[in-house]
Amino acid sequence: MGDKYNYIEKASEGLFDYYPPLTRQEDFDEFWKSTIEKARSVPLNSTLKEYDYPSSYVKVYEINYNGFDDTRIHGWYMVPDFVKKEKYPCIIHYHGFGGNAGSPSDFMKWIIMGIAVISIDCRDQSGKTVDNGKYSSGYKNNVVCKGILDKEEYYFRAVYMDCLKAIDFAYEQKEVNKEKIIIAGGSQGGALGMAVCALDSRPYMAMVDVPSNSNLEKRVEGAHGAFSSVTEYLKAYPEKTDKVLETLSYFDTMNMAHKIKCKVLASVALKDNVCPAKYYFATYNRIQSPKEIKIYPFNGHEGGRETQNEIKLKFLKKNI
Repeated sequence: MGDKYNYIEKASEGLFDYYPPLTRQEDFDEFWKSTIEKARSVPLNSTLKEYDYPSSYVKVYEINYNGFDDTRIHGWYMVPDFVKKEKYPCIIHYHGFGGNAGSPSDFMKWIIMGIAVISIDCRDQSGKTVDNGKYSSGYKNNVVCKGILDKEEYYFRAVYMDCLKAIDFAYEQKEVNKEKIIIAGGSQGGALGMAVCALDSRPYMAMVDVPSNSNLEKRVEGAHGAFSSVTEYLKAYPEKTDKVLETLSYFDTMNMAHKIKCKVLASVALKDNVCPAKYYFATYNRIQSPKEIKIYPFNGHEGGRETQNEIKLKFLKKNI
């Protein structure tokens, strides 16, 4: 007689023990402290414009605010209107690589839970948000390479701060319960969620799926997903390898995961070759706050899809 089947446990063997050496530089904390101060020095100057949405159960607004610089960040703000509360929990959603803030209908599963939603564009991807940043290195036609030789210029420095300032926007809204800010996203959005929760103490919990931006040296070595553009850059400029990897180290979520204080629900897929599950465990294993992770052994970068959505709905009900 064989042992009782536990395939997922066997398939994920070693993942919970995966602790690659950190690449955090000596000035890591000071860099992020000064970055946040710089972002906060830019007034938010937020605007809301009510959107004519074909449902009386939700109020929808188009929003704009100043991000890390004078780039105006576009997105949606949605408030349930079928259940009358003074304050609503609020999900802040960050999209995957190359995506955008989406359509209001994408978020109705959260609205029917009585939760407000904010969804924003990442600059210079497929949404309305442009990028007013200035870059002196990298491939301008692939955002992951923008400013790759200078941590002060690197693309994700601005994006991490644009996303953090979405919490500032939420705090301005009279309907939002500031004690129940929930960060959500998949792939790039999951990476942004991890970064924001590490750099900001305000989130109450996070729900991240197949997250990117973890164990970035390995992502570049394997030419996985969007970071294959960095691999291509280093094929052309091999002499710049150390400088590029040093820049990326400031944006690697494994180097900041110990700072996360909120509850985390994560998911990974073992057939994911875009954001390999193993590399996310370099971040997950270093989270010290309450956490749980769902593993999908036969899924690729699509992750757990509807199954994981149902898990997140139950997680929300349990926690808020």
